Amino acid sequence: MVITLPERIDRIFIGGRWVTPSSGDRTVATSPTTEQALASVATAAVADVDRAVAEARRAFETSGWATSRAEDRAAALRPLARGLTARARELAELISLEMGCPLDYSLSRQVPGAAMVVDYFADLAASIAWDQRRPGVVGDSLVVREPVGVVAAVVPWNTPFLSIMVKLVPALVAGCAVVVKAPPEIALCAAEVASLLEDCDLPAGLVSVLVADREVSEHLVSHPEVDKVAFTGSTEAGKRILEICARSMRRATMELGGKSAAIVLDDADVDSTAAGLVAGGMSLNGQMCTAQQRVLVPRNLRKALTDAVCDRVAALVVGDPLDERTGIGPLVASRQRDRVQALFDTARAEGATTLRGGGRPAGLDRGWFVEPTVFDDVTPAMTIANVEVFGPVLCLMAYDDVDEAVTIANATAYGLAGAVWTGDGDRGIAVARRIRTGTCGVNRYGVDFGAPFGGFKQSGLGRELGPEGLDAFVEYKTIALPIS
Repeated sequence: MVITLPERIDRIFIGGRWVTPSSGDRTVATSPTTEQALASVATAAVADVDRAVAEARRAFETSGWATSRAEDRAAALRPLARGLTARARELAELISLEMGCPLDYSLSRQVPGAAMVVDYFADLAASIAWDQRRPGVVGDSLVVREPVGVVAAVVPWNTPFLSIMVKLVPALVAGCAVVVKAPPEIALCAAEVASLLEDCDLPAGLVSVLVADREVSEHLVSHPEVDKVAFTGSTEAGKRILEICARSMRRATMELGGKSAAIVLDDADVDSTAAGLVAGGMSLNGQMCTAQQRVLVPRNLRKALTDAVCDRVAALVVGDPLDERTGIGPLVASRQRDRVQALFDTARAEGATTLRGGGRPAGLDRGWFVEPTVFDDVTPAMTIANVEVFGPVLCLMAYDDVDEAVTIANATAYGLAGAVWTGDGDRGIAVARRIRTGTCGVNRYGVDFGAPFGGFKQSGLGRELGPEGLDAFVEYKTIALPIS
């Protein structure tokens, strides 16, 4: 193992400096594998949020960052990508230690993805038309992109570095100041993000990275000096934040929950589809908002595809996330394991058939593990077909024709992601157009950093990534030009 952990972190990162916190509040970073303490970390209190926001406001208004050239802002952020790449192994190990993500996924997706996001938005800065003269009906106008102001970036625990970069980097490229609020589950990863920021040539006060609980987080998103909230998390938490933002018409972007469906068409290749389904539903231990865990199977492929999926799930190694052979690690916290196990028990009680898994893995009595699980005979009315699980599960649902499959896929309050698996790409695109989701893959799953990502319905508001992800942090100003 490359990473070396501190026993304690006693300071917090406000305005680009490590400072003494206002209180003695702390969290204990705990291994989800061993249930043992990793380190004790200082956390932010309300007074620390006030300080961070005040410094962000001063930096935004007086440092010149907001009015500087976008290319210069992008150049100042390039060290983030270099630091992520140079320290990829140790940062990947830290992710796996702290939240249980299998190391292979941390190495191949989590850390490289974060570096790619930095480079993508830094490159984008030079191609955006920040000022655009536009002809009008009466006369010409100058349409100007201006930074929205002070941003509260509230991030989840499942993709620590990537989730922070997706919000932090476009906000900074746009000219904003940012206060990142990370959850206690990734306190050590958040501290490493702060350390990486020390290598960037940023104005004092511009960026803070705080670890805090929900009460302190609510103070941040309701702070009168915050202009924009960018949030990723549960739909229920998102609704609460939107209520707070609505009181002052504060801008908000919400990337929320999902209950995505994978529609397998009757001409799909069984082996490659089974591989894609297991990856789409169980990567990162199933703890992805985009996890495609409702698998809609045509009756002519039901037996063959079910067998292929179960064989692949049976082959997954469950265990220590630091072992690169591991396919499924522990869930992030004991409460999450208990919740997932309760949903599995409810599925069985409601009539689902357990084909694989459904409980705690044999020989893993310590740690927050659940078996990768496959249910058959799942119906649209069952709890597990409607609730975001955030655990390693696939729910097989049979259908008779494509119209029925599309109806089932759309019969949810969510609309984040999905996929269509087929031997005919054009047919797959036609079906994908009918699915009410913000992202839908054909013969693949996942998110592309160059395209907008976000949800329909209760899966969120606004978009991240792509040029749209940068526009989420700007205001458009129209200057009516003199008529000559």
